[in-house]
Formats: sequence, structure tokens, C-alpha cells
Amino acid sequence: MAALTPISRKPLSMVLPSVALAGAFAGVFVGAGNGSVLLGLLGGAVLIAGLAWVYITQLKNEKLARWINILGFGIVGFLTSGLMGCILGLLGGWFFIFFIYWLYEGRYRRKLLPYMTAQQVFYHFLFRVICGAIFVFLITPILVVLPLSFNAQDFFTFTPEMLRLDPEGYSLKHYRDFFTNNEWQRSFKNSLIIAPIATVISVSLGTLAAIGLSQSHVPGRRAIMGILISPMIVPLIISATGMFFFYSDIGRFLEGTLGLNKNFVGYVKVVLAHAVLGIPFVIITVTATLVGFDRSLTRAAANMGAGPVRTFFSIQMPLILPGVISGGLFAFITSFDEVVVVLFVGSASQKTLPWQMFTGLREQISPTILAVATILVVLSIALLTTVELLRRRSERLRGLSPA
Repeated sequence: MAALTPISRKPLSMVLPSVALAGAFAGVFVGAGNGSVLLGLLGGAVLIAGLAWVYITQLKNEKLARWINILGFGIVGFLTSGLMGCILGLLGGWFFIFFIYWLYEGRYRRKLLPYMTAQQVFYHFLFRVICGAIFVFLITPILVVLPLSFNAQDFFTFTPEMLRLDPEGYSLKHYRDFFTNNEWQRSFKNSLIIAPIATVISVSLGTLAAIGLSQSHVPGRRAIMGILISPMIVPLIISATGMFFFYSDIGRFLEGTLGLNKNFVGYVKVVLAHAVLGIPFVIITVTATLVGFDRSLTRAAANMGAGPVRTFFSIQMPLILPGVISGGLFAFITSFDEVVVVLFVGSASQKTLPWQMFTGLREQISPTILAVATILVVLSIALLTTVELLRRRSERLRGLSPA
């Protein structure tokens, strides 16, 4: 194990500008909430830099400075914004006092290699800051939607009661509306019908395609792979337009020639369209799993007299199962959240949950949409967590990581 870098106190010329930058970043949000971004930016920079100078040069007691900063920020937050402000103030006070002494005492180099230069250290943390900023940018809309779905009023904004954490400001009325409203329940049932069937088709065809394309003797493998994964590359509106014309002809054939029910044909078209969108995800995940597959196992099974079907289900399938399930989960999420294609291919009878949300935003703005969005977010997080667990299991099976 490499020796850890010895830490030492850093000059104020490095600490104060750094903490001022962090204070300015936080001040932007505070200023935006009070109608003056520039004032918040400048005020945040001056305040945090000034506190850092006082704590380091005058107080010279980290433990006491920590309590003063945390309690001070909490009290100011409570006086300005109530209980919610107090909580945010306590968190902000803890972060800034931690950041000040983390820099001043040189603790940021504690787990870094001793031979790293100042420039390398800077780029190391710059990369982490950029990644964190991207994460915050992506996750902030979700963090806003989740509490709004519990709003007791029919508003898309935080009410004063919610900001004060008053129980009267929160309610499950929008969730009750979702589970009792016929329109929402019909669209939810359509999604539960279409998505699983489309997923089964995607997994079946995608797995077979991935196995076939993994064979070295298949001519034009790269071209075929490019064609099969094109639905996730081509803009969705173009794919939806092409599917509209293609499945219109299929629908006329099924209704006019075979005499099938129009509503049933509508479901068939939507399911097939969603299956096409899900197949690329299955192909990619299964292909990635097959990279570490030992093909001598299938040859050994064939030498022992097992047929291709038995070899696949007994030998190959158990080993690539994590990739198959991962691809299936991605295909399910794609089908369950998709709205553009179903608008082109489906009819009112096949209105899915995202379609109902889209219609609600255009025609009748209902806060129930926030409750539905929260449910979809929770479902997506659960499925993606499952995908990550399966990925790690697949790596352990292939010996890419320790058990």
C-alpha cells in the first residue's frame, strides 16, 4: 500500500478564495430565492470568506468554530424561513465549517498519493466537482417533484405551509386521485398490459440476436448490429413516423383480411412498436455478457450429446441470465415511460400512463401528474438498482471482481 500524504496547513491565499467561491455558489441560490442573484453571489462570497478569516486567524479553535458556525446558520435560517430554513441552515453551516478546515488543515491530501503535484490534486478534485455538479443538475428536478406530489393544495409550487413543514400543508389527496380516477387507472392498466408483453418479445428476439451476432462466422456482423440498435440512435420522432406508416399497413391487413378486432389490433401495433424500441437494450446488455463467456462449455455439452436447445437452457442461459434480465428491465422501463411512439401508433383505447400525463399537461393541469411522476421515479430507481445488482453478480460470475 502506498504511503499516505502527510498533511500540513495551507496559506490563507489559497483557502480564502476557495471558500469564497463555494460561498458564491451557494449565494446564487439564496439570492435567486430573494430576487437578486448578484447580491446573493457577492454576499455569499464575502460572508464565507470573512467567517473563514475570523475562525482561522482570530478564534483559532476548530471545535468552537464548528459549533458557532452550525448553530449560527441554523438560527439565521429559522428566523428567516422557519423550520425548513433552520434545517437548511444547519446543513449549510456544517458543510462550510467542514470545507474551511478541510482546506486549511490540508486534509484534502490525506488519502492522496504523496507524489501528486498541486496541479494533479487540483484536476483530481475538479473532476469530482464537475461530476457532482452534473449529478445535482440531473437530480434536482426529481427532488423538486417528490415533495410537491404531497402538496395539500392544487398547486405546482411550494405553499407557505410546506415551507414551514406544517403537517396541514401535506396530503395524499393526489395519490388517492390517481388510484380512484378511472382515466388514470385505465391508462395505468394499459401500461401494465403493454410493457410486460413488449418486454418478453424484446428479451426473446434480442437475446437470440445477441447470441447469433456473437458467433465469429456470421457475415456482416457489424452492419447487422448497427441496424438492430438503430432505434436507440435514430431520433424518436423519425422512428415514430416510420412506425406509423408501417404499422398502419399491418393494421389494415389484420382488420380487413383477417377480421381481427380493431381494439386488439391497436394493442398489437403498440406492443410491437415498443418491442422494437426495447430490442437494442437487450442486444447490448446480452452482448456485453457474452464477452466473457467460455465457449468451450457449449462445445463440451455438444460432445456429451446435448442438443442446441438443451445446451442453451442448461449451460448458456444461466451464465448470461444477468445480462438478459438487465436488458429486460431496460426494455420494460423504455416501454413503460415511452409516449411519442404510442401517440403515433396507438389510439385512445391504448392510452398509456405517459400519454395520460402528456394529455393532462396540455389540456388539464392536474397535480395528480406529480404523484404519478413520483411513482414512476420510484419504480425506475427500483429497477435500475436491480440492474446494478445484477451487473455486479455478472462480474463476480465471470471473475472480473472479487466475490
